[in-house]
Order: sequence, then C-alpha cells, then structure tokens
Amino acid sequence: MYLTVEDIEHSYSKVKSLQSNGICELFHKTVLEEFYNVAFRKKIYHSIEQLQKDLDDWLDEYNHMRTHQGKHCNGLTPMECFTKNKHLAQIKMIGYDNESDLQTA
Repeated sequence: MYLTVEDIEHSYSKVKSLQSNGICELFHKTVLEEFYNVAFRKKIYHSIEQLQKDLDDWLDEYNHMRTHQGKHCNGLTPMECFTKNKHLAQIKMIGYDNESDLQTA
C-alpha cells in the first residue's frame, strides 16, 4: 500500500541468484558466516535485544572500520565508498535538475 501511495514500482529478483541480486546475497552470506555463526558459538543470548546490540556493533565495524576489496570500494570502508560516491546517487535521484542541488547536499 505504501509503495502505491508513493508511486513506487516494486520489483522482484530471483532468490539466491548472484546474477540478479548478487550484492545482497553476498552480504547475507557474510552476515551469516562472520556474525551469526560466530556469535552463537561464543554467547548464549537471553533476549533479542542482546542479539540486536551485538549485530549493530558488528555492522558498525563492518561499515566503518573494515576495508573492502570489491569492485567499487577498492580498499575503502563501505562508508568511505558511500561518502565518496554519494554525488553519483544524487544525480540519479528523481527530481534532480541542476548541479546547484549537488553543491548544497
């Protein structure tokens, strides 16, 4: 309903298909292998809040401290890569019509 109200087209990709949804699938695999599989061996969680806190801490380290060697990061952290290339996303934004918008963003 929200998508309809906002006039957003919902698109689907094939499940477990690296061709159509590779970045997402690889990230899910990384979270499973590097966080969940390790966390459940190290600690017994008594609440979902404890698990969420540890996941949030892991995600913060993943995004801000750990460098990535992927196609677009080339040794930057994901946050550095995002910040460096934010202007490219802004250019593709709906309603973007001039360069002055970029300079104020």
